[in-house]
Amino acid sequence: MISSCSPGKLFIAGEYAVVEKGHSSILIAVDQFIEVTLKETEHRGSIQSYDNAPIPFVREDQRIVLDYRDNNLSYVISAINVVETLALSLNKELLFYNLVINSELENDAGKKYGLGSSAAVTVSTIKVLCKLYQIEVSKDMLFKLAAIVHLRINSNGSGGDIAASVYGGWISYRTYDKAWLEEQSKTLSVSELIHMRWPYLDIQHLKAPDNLKLMIGWTESPASTTFLVDDMNKHRKDNAEYYNEFLIASNECVDRMIDAFKANDLKTIQTEILNNRKLLVDMSDRLGITIETPRLKKLCDLAIQYQGAAKSSGAGGGDCGIAIFDQADNTDELVKEWAKDQITHLNIEVYQGESHD
Repeated sequence: MISSCSPGKLFIAGEYAVVEKGHSSILIAVDQFIEVTLKETEHRGSIQSYDNAPIPFVREDQRIVLDYRDNNLSYVISAINVVETLALSLNKELLFYNLVINSELENDAGKKYGLGSSAAVTVSTIKVLCKLYQIEVSKDMLFKLAAIVHLRINSNGSGGDIAASVYGGWISYRTYDKAWLEEQSKTLSVSELIHMRWPYLDIQHLKAPDNLKLMIGWTESPASTTFLVDDMNKHRKDNAEYYNEFLIASNECVDRMIDAFKANDLKTIQTEILNNRKLLVDMSDRLGITIETPRLKKLCDLAIQYQGAAKSSGAGGGDCGIAIFDQADNTDELVKEWAKDQITHLNIEVYQGESHD
């Protein structure tokens, strides 16, 4: 039996702008995980996602073929194909196995928290298969493999969620040139791609100030990042000049926040959280998309009343909001106020560990 775990993520700042090449964001890995386990078999394998029944697979022309189509497994199937393409290039013999996926990134009723399950399941699947085929990969290579997986299923995400799952802790993340990767993928092998420098890509660890307290609120309303980003892309073409101004302002805000992390400056971090919230709210109003739902607005406004700095996390439209406080601040009353408005305080911490395997 081989197993691998990867953490979920939350965006702290830089949402929407980060889907554009060369634009920056700040994320955290969270101590909630997706675990993938694998047991080698012969002649036939299976994939079991969460509590569903195992779906058998066979091989045709060295590719996985499912006996049953399940689109929820698209990231897993793509990850298998990418890693096994790499394995074949290394003269490895392809194997059969039973692969099982378990998740902590949703509640008992199966509602997702918005913690980046597609990235975490991709990273865990890649890691467990690299163990099976005895392929040594660095974190940089692991990130690139997962990004290639997401490219192959036409994901419109930034890759920041992948970076958080791979590197852990607090990170700054600058997006690579996806058009360049797509073009290079037409002629270069997976092995060649993961050993190359990718334009604009930059991932760095950040150290949070010791007096920083992070609060996470969940609105109990799931959101689709894919649909929200698609919606934004439709509207930004008609507002190109404004959208470019938003990109510049977002980058400047995130860069000031990164500098504040490096200077151990909590107050400036809080100021820039509020600035980033305003940029996102203004952008959503201008482009006619819903980022800050009424419940997310309530989450943020209540946190600010209790001396925190708060904003939506990720694409918005539901899911989570984050609030930054000083460790000396008493937030017990805030948790009670959130609960009155059906906002759940998630008892989640930043995951700092290098490995959870």
